[in-house]
Amino acid sequence: MISGSIRKMTSQVSSDGKVSYQLNLADTSINMNDLLGQKVSLNFDGSIQCVNCSRTTKKSFSQGFCYPCFKKLAACDTCIMSPEKCHFHLGTCREPEWAEKYCMQSHYVYLANSSGLKVGITRGDQLPTRWIDQGATQGRAIFSVQNRRLSGLVETLFKQEVADKTNWRNMLKGNADDLDLEFEQERLISLLGEGLDSLQYEFGIQSITDLSEENFTHKFEYPVLSFPTKVVSINAEKTPLVEGTLLGIKGQYWLLDTGVINIRKYTGYQVTFSH
Repeated sequence: MISGSIRKMTSQVSSDGKVSYQLNLADTSINMNDLLGQKVSLNFDGSIQCVNCSRTTKKSFSQGFCYPCFKKLAACDTCIMSPEKCHFHLGTCREPEWAEKYCMQSHYVYLANSSGLKVGITRGDQLPTRWIDQGATQGRAIFSVQNRRLSGLVETLFKQEVADKTNWRNMLKGNADDLDLEFEQERLISLLGEGLDSLQYEFGIQSITDLSEENFTHKFEYPVLSFPTKVVSINAEKTPLVEGTLLGIKGQYWLLDTGVINIRKYTGYQVTFSH
């Protein structure tokens, strides 16, 4: 039995695309792949600690923050979910130094296949982690751009033709059929070329780098013994003792024979893990 404040699982991917997961509690890292087919449990004790200031809070905001931190931190601002709304250039950023480190850095615009084709963005050092966290079976970076705001503007352009959300229930029912992401990349760039040209005219020719010539499609295989035919979500607020046989892990979800639980959703919650 190990107790501590839960965080999202960390992951690694082998050269052949196989994903492995670790659950980190206290000072212990638990290899979750080794527990497939075994009974596991998470007992939520009802307390939550802010991941920023460690204050005890009755409610978690923005996946792990107390309300004061949620209101003051740049990591919790609306532009994190909608990067095209970044207001750093207006001089109104909550934490300019934080933004210099995390937002004013190169970002990728990518295509992924999780529950079907989607477009997304992530910081330059967050691939392939971002794809794995979304449960994508394929991922392909299509542009490198100068900063987070510009990545959001490119993503907004692509959202005219392709979804930017994962249907998590479909993602957990099985692996999506393979897509030709290189073909989709060429198709979308052809359709949206005028809009891309306009962004390069506004921000500079070097602001958006097309990765068509140097990129390839990544593929991922998740540790899953069997997928659920019906996705039943477990709410730890209502069912503090979460237990069952671990049938698989995909994205940040545990697939149990009793239902599925999104581990990342409960960041900062105090739990006791046993197997």
